[in-house]
Amino acid sequence: MDQVTPARFSTADFRARFAAQPAAHAGDDFGDHRFNPGHPRLSQARALRDAAVLIPVVDRDGDATVLLTKRAEKLRSHSGQVAFPGGTIDATDASPEAAALRETFEEIGLGGDRIEIIGRMPDYVAGSGYRIAPVLGIVRPPFQLTLNADEVDAAFEVPLRFLMDPANHKRDSRMWNDLEWFFYDMPYGDRRIWGVTAGIIRTLYERLYA
Repeated sequence: MDQVTPARFSTADFRARFAAQPAAHAGDDFGDHRFNPGHPRLSQARALRDAAVLIPVVDRDGDATVLLTKRAEKLRSHSGQVAFPGGTIDATDASPEAAALRETFEEIGLGGDRIEIIGRMPDYVAGSGYRIAPVLGIVRPPFQLTLNADEVDAAFEVPLRFLMDPANHKRDSRMWNDLEWFFYDMPYGDRRIWGVTAGIIRTLYERLYA
């Protein structure tokens, strides 16, 4: 019997692509500095803080989506920005995966019983001073979200096919201390996916779909 090839943007195809991704080498380094080589913002002497985010790929038959959040407008940092569920890794977290699951439940009420962790991408170094572990998870519907209003204003899904289409990856910039800082920008309807979140999505595209 002929083997059936999974649909290109199904979770089965996503899982297969992740399993076949090129191995990360010790010298590989992913992060904002790839888009801003030599920028003085990156040369500031400071220890990186460890964080983890969940990249929740929702199993929607043959057309998977990615679950994202809009951070609460009342937060002091990165307020109102689109983000993956996640945050700083605590000393009590057994692993980055455990931290990503804990933060996801705290932010949007999505429990680990609906999430299958399949692995993680290489760490992503953010210009804001974080070393982020992007954890990949397959989310099984049905599920009901309970948003933590202190942290999240909204949660929404974006088709994986949209995020993995390089035509939707725009380059943009803003000024930082009179110097230009470059980043990716992926507008989706009235949502603006940009900065570190878009950078992680771009890295995911480069490793799995390019």
